[in-house]
Amino acid sequence: MTRILLTGAAGFIGGHVLDAARGADLDVVAVDAMLESAHGSGAHADGIIDLDVRDKAALVEAMRGVDVVCHQAAVVGAGVDAADAPAYASHNDYGTAVLLAAMYEAGCSRLVLASSMVVYGEGRYVDSSGNTVIPGPRARADLDAGVFDNVDPDTGEPLDWQLVEEDSRLDPRSTYAASKLAQENYASAWAIATGGSVVALRYHNVYGPNMPRNTPYSGVAAMFRSSLELGRAPTVYEDGKQARDFVHVHDVAAANIASISAELDGFTALNVCSGQPITIGEVATVLAEARGGPAPEITGQYRAGDVRHIVASAQLAEQTLGFSAQIMPREGLTAFADAPLRDAEGTGPPRV
Repeated sequence: MTRILLTGAAGFIGGHVLDAARGADLDVVAVDAMLESAHGSGAHADGIIDLDVRDKAALVEAMRGVDVVCHQAAVVGAGVDAADAPAYASHNDYGTAVLLAAMYEAGCSRLVLASSMVVYGEGRYVDSSGNTVIPGPRARADLDAGVFDNVDPDTGEPLDWQLVEEDSRLDPRSTYAASKLAQENYASAWAIATGGSVVALRYHNVYGPNMPRNTPYSGVAAMFRSSLELGRAPTVYEDGKQARDFVHVHDVAAANIASISAELDGFTALNVCSGQPITIGEVATVLAEARGGPAPEITGQYRAGDVRHIVASAQLAEQTLGFSAQIMPREGLTAFADAPLRDAEGTGPPRV
């Protein structure tokens, strides 16, 4: 029986991976640091070891007999402000570096890493002639004026978005994004140095049962849900036409199980997505209609560092793992409108 160490096992995604792993008859050592920002103060989960991935000695002990590490633990989300940066660097980057060192000491050579589509920054764009163009960060003056679309920096022409593939340019544009790319870089260097293997799963917008309720670190789908539960209209930033890929957490768990079973060499990055783009405005509308709530409010507000469009190709994951999403966004979001959410105390930004 394959024995896995699952970090972040009490989290939203980690909990679903834990259920899927047990359902696949894997022997799971489940650990979680139970951070207050994610779980509230004094939280504890039955059957899950309280363990911080920055504690190397505890990791080595937990890793006895482990064949594969499935690393879900991370401080997630866009954050509140720049003051959050030390927490992201400490938990995500230093924590991953400690984990990799513990794997080396314990003789474990296989890692499945929860990465994110945020490493791409803006998605892939082409001009009117079909040439790939890399737009720079959007100017605040344009955003203040309600001009949200990316344009060619040389000609000022509007750009069309395309599906992002795994070999696309990486350009993190938030603290969280920088930390996720650093995780990938540490893991890739570890694979080269040790001969180990890494599957980095670049999750797109994950949603589903047991998402945390409205916190600064929740996904936008949960924030829309929270508004609707209070009888309020979901508030949509910009013009609501931002294109994204929303992938159900059950599919994300399935991608992890497929990665645990795969025997790949070196470092492999894979998009985990539905392959069906949807706009943020459409997400809010589907949820509002499914709950019979007020229509979304398009605010025109924006967040510095947000990207305009980021949608993914699902082809490589299917070719490499045999994985393809089974729940498409409109179907999944309609069900999510009444799915249970997880209550979490408002403890503020993550602690270092």
